[in-house]
Amino acid sequence: MTPARGPHIPGESELRTWFWRIVKLAVVLAVVGGVVYRVKLAPIPVAAEKITAGELVAEVMGTGTFEARTKATISSKIAGRIREIRADQGDSVQAGQVLVVLDDRELRREVAVARAQVDAAEAAIARQQADKERARAVHALASKNFDRVKQLVAQTAASREDLDKATEELAVAAAELARADAAILEAHKAKVAAERALEYQQARLEEAQIKAPFDGLVIKRTRDPGDVVVPGSSVLSVIALDELWIEAWVDETEMERLQVGQTARVVFRSEPDRSYSGKVARLGKETDRETREFLVDVDVLQLPANWAIGQRAEVYIEVARKENAVRIPAKMLLRLNGATGTFVAQAGRAVWRPLQLGIRNRDFVEVTSGLKAGDTVVAPRRGSTRLTDGRRIALP
Repeated sequence: MTPARGPHIPGESELRTWFWRIVKLAVVLAVVGGVVYRVKLAPIPVAAEKITAGELVAEVMGTGTFEARTKATISSKIAGRIREIRADQGDSVQAGQVLVVLDDRELRREVAVARAQVDAAEAAIARQQADKERARAVHALASKNFDRVKQLVAQTAASREDLDKATEELAVAAAELARADAAILEAHKAKVAAERALEYQQARLEEAQIKAPFDGLVIKRTRDPGDVVVPGSSVLSVIALDELWIEAWVDETEMERLQVGQTARVVFRSEPDRSYSGKVARLGKETDRETREFLVDVDVLQLPANWAIGQRAEVYIEVARKENAVRIPAKMLLRLNGATGTFVAQAGRAVWRPLQLGIRNRDFVEVTSGLKAGDTVVAPRRGSTRLTDGRRIALP
């Protein structure tokens, strides 16, 4: 018969094992509790902004380059070697001012030769005129002789042979007179041709001096004295200063809100913290088929101290303006469950508010319903847990 066993009394080692198990469980529960508290219960650090009311200007933004409406490439119409350049980059010029002078020695010789040909043609005309006067005198004499012989023949005082001879002499004199007229006409034509040749050579000589086509500013120089130029090759680039603008690309969805004459701000990338006044000058009539943008030219009414054609800039075109509008910073707007809204700080918690929005610009958006001036809106700081409706928050 087996003896009955009494209650089990754990030993020291077994007690130690249970103790450490309990300690580990407590640590795990503490960690899990801490995580749960941090994720679900601990206040989330947030950024806060107080809602204000004031003027709000809605703007359409575009990016483009600074250009001159009127610009010209100063180039030569003839081939030649540059003798002198009388303007440099940054110089102001006036219409008709000589900017470039080519070596014109050969052209001057050509003009002298052409002028000599005109003089020779004039001398030929004078000679032919003298020949005509002589032919006219001979013709007059032959005509008188013919009349005299004709009367003598009628009086039987001269023979028929004398009349034939007088007739022949008169015909020869008339032919010489006609030849003289033809020679004079030919000489006049030769003079006209010589004069045209002189005009051509004089025009070439004038083209050796390249002049400014309008008042403006030299923005680029590509040649130096001694360089050989050919027709069409650039020497200088000149722009007119009466109309400088930004050729800005604007999304086609904004087309309906834009019109000529609207005021604008121009922000050059060289001065990102300053705006210059502008005005819409014209709207493009073609959209880029890849980017779905169209060109809007904005006159720059005020220029920075330093500027350059081709530099980048942003334009902000005013399309609407409201006084005393309730404004929310654009960065505080969020999307939740398909709706646009923001979180409002109430009693230490973030409360979701769907919003109705109005006009907007780069920094602010008008709130037509859902907020009032004085409300504090919040958003999670970078790296913080995502906000949920009713979550505890820690304001800065």
